[in-house]
Amino acid sequence: MFELIGIPPQALFGQLLLGLINGAFYAVLSLGLAVIFGLLNIINFTHGAQYMLGAFVAWMLLNYLGLGYWWALLLAPVIVGITGVILERTLIRRLYHLDHLYGLLLTFGLALIFTGVFKQLYGVSGLPYRAPELLSGGYNLGFMYLPNSRAFVILASVVVCFGTWFMIEKTKLGAYLRAATENPTLVSAFGINVPLLITLTYGFGVGLAAFAGVLAAPIYSVNPIMGENLIIVVFAVVVIGGMGSILGSILTGFGLGLVEGLTRVFYPEGSAVVVFVIMALVLLVKPAGLFGREI
Repeated sequence: MFELIGIPPQALFGQLLLGLINGAFYAVLSLGLAVIFGLLNIINFTHGAQYMLGAFVAWMLLNYLGLGYWWALLLAPVIVGITGVILERTLIRRLYHLDHLYGLLLTFGLALIFTGVFKQLYGVSGLPYRAPELLSGGYNLGFMYLPNSRAFVILASVVVCFGTWFMIEKTKLGAYLRAATENPTLVSAFGINVPLLITLTYGFGVGLAAFAGVLAAPIYSVNPIMGENLIIVVFAVVVIGGMGSILGSILTGFGLGLVEGLTRVFYPEGSAVVVFVIMALVLLVKPAGLFGREI
């Protein structure tokens, strides 16, 4: 088949790998958005800026404290997650009883503030971040070369995404979370601190964005606009998968990354818009998204 269409297998699989890596970032980021929207009903437009913060915290840990990539994978999501907890406690919780639009406008404004501050401090040119020694090199698979750093991003994303899905859908903690958002009064009657549960959920969603930022740091340059370039695509992924659908966000994220990669092989000009074309078609046929629940 490849000979008929004149495309070498190395080029095809190379683009598929690139698409899978992009899909891994789409999946982790859209998962965080889905957790926050599905459980808290907040459209978190700050998510792209929080992804950028994760990458910058990793860069700061390395350059100011000498802590490398593995420490950053643990510490950056916690640090940025704490900033999310502070935001939820001071600003976002005031909007829970209002229309979604208010939350979107507030978080959009916060994203502009975060991005503007980092542009002033570090400029818009990328800051380098080296991958750790353990992830250098790669494997020759015969039909393509697979760098270890890229393989780790895919593996880590799969583990985190499905681990989060399992925690929310299959554990007692996840059941408390889902029940607390649907009937907080009843859950409070069992002695569960619902406001604290909601705050920690927002912090966890923000931590997922920061985790994606740390994964991205060695692959892309660390810069203030890295979240701006990604957030619109991630929102499209969430809409296609179904707003608030955890599993839908994960599967759609990886799937759309592969579709982007294939489009880049057969029609490169269309790769930048293929996700939005799919989103328009899905909205026409199934407005609740592929995995969303019809209201």
